[in-house]
Amino acid sequence: MLRGMAAIMSAHKARSHYHRVTFALAGLRHAWQAERGVRLHLLAVLVVAGVLAWLRPPAEWWALAALACALVIAAELLNTAVEALADHLHPERDPAIAIVKDCAAAGVLIASLGALAVAGAFVIWWWTNR
Repeated sequence: MLRGMAAIMSAHKARSHYHRVTFALAGLRHAWQAERGVRLHLLAVLVVAGVLAWLRPPAEWWALAALACALVIAAELLNTAVEALADHLHPERDPAIAIVKDCAAAGVLIASLGALAVAGAFVIWWWTNR
């Protein structure tokens, strides 16, 4: 069984970067369609980009905002993947699975709080430098 899985994984990894990107985009598309939190956070990224374009801060703020946004979106995508896998492997309610899903959701919360901290620091910087 493990040898068969290794062969499948090896064949998957042997694909071109183009194919790998299409797989990643398919995952992003699924998350957009299936998860309200992903849609909310992706729309927040557009708002952040709009505010930064309007206020024109130094490049460092763009970089911090991009990293914070990317971290939140990555956490959302990992949470979506963990929940889907857990539901597939163990469809009935189970306390151990609930812990896994709660921890994945907590990762999104922590990433979001970090992004809010960056936003707060930006507001303070902008207020004192305008």
